[in-house]
Amino acid sequence: MNRKYNLAILTNEQPDDHYLWVAACEERKKELNYTIVNLTSSDWLEKIKAEKFDYLLTKPSGLTSMFKQLYDERLSILVNELKILAFPTLGEVLIYENKRYFSFWLDAHDMPHPDTGVFYHRKEAVDFINRTNFPVVGKLNIGASGHGVEILKDIQAAREYIGEIFTKGKTSRTGPNISKGNLFKRVVNKLKNPSEIVNRLKVYNAIASDRQKGYVILQEFIPHNFEWRVVRIGDSFFAHKKLLKKDKASGSLLKGYINPPLKLLDFVKEITDRFEFYSQAVDIFETNEGHYLVNEMQCIFGQSDPYQMLVNGKPGRYVNIKGKWIFEEGIFNRKESYDLRLQYVLSQLNKRE
Repeated sequence: MNRKYNLAILTNEQPDDHYLWVAACEERKKELNYTIVNLTSSDWLEKIKAEKFDYLLTKPSGLTSMFKQLYDERLSILVNELKILAFPTLGEVLIYENKRYFSFWLDAHDMPHPDTGVFYHRKEAVDFINRTNFPVVGKLNIGASGHGVEILKDIQAAREYIGEIFTKGKTSRTGPNISKGNLFKRVVNKLKNPSEIVNRLKVYNAIASDRQKGYVILQEFIPHNFEWRVVRIGDSFFAHKKLLKKDKASGSLLKGYINPPLKLLDFVKEITDRFEFYSQAVDIFETNEGHYLVNEMQCIFGQSDPYQMLVNGKPGRYVNIKGKWIFEEGIFNRKESYDLRLQYVLSQLNKRE
């Protein structure tokens, strides 16, 4: 390589949400320069056009509908009109934290997944619950870590859920994410930095005011004791079980680290190869018959442990070499896998030189 690559980190409405991209880039400063561009600011396009960027490093918004739409629209301009490469890609960002769009995307591509209905007419939603089997799952369009997901156990609960959304609307949460644990420690850390408290209060207020109203998302309930989470970043694959907590695996932070079946890796490799999605956490139900159903796909995802997989008790990754899965021992998920993401971006740039 004869020059440093020039990268842009595209931030969202949260002031420090991109810090892991920055941390990863700081360790590779001999190979790259980076510029932070706030994609929510009015001068976003001016700043991008002022420089020639080799890649855009994306950190999409996933808290409110307004900023999610803003991020998607502006990234679409940069990728489709200005032809700048992005990672995670535009396609990955569009299905991120948009359950409504994601359900259409799955149907369009005939992907195996739980049957999902998006109803903009209250009568259609009521007709659906009158003929369906219970329980059913009610989902809000935006809501990570299990927020905005309700198990509706009978027709009365479903009618009340539909009625609430079509009359006053519904929000995913109004305060701290208690499911993350260590709430007291997190509060103490925030008290040490008053500006952080202000920013957090702004976030909570934005979430509370972002009410879903006028349409409802209802999904077939798949009986399960866990979900598989399969992560692919570049050519690295990881898998573990997300265990249940109060009927939900999302957001439980309870994991089962067992040797994953190789056919599960085959399933995810086929999907991600097909769409060229190389920064993905794919959450999957396994039916009693051994079939796989896609529940969620996220290009950005949380990581509570320093690894994403243990095989025979050892952290590592799987890579596919000439059609065979090879396990490589090691720690590959530093900085919540952002090092691995940046490594992939640089490998793609090096191929073009």
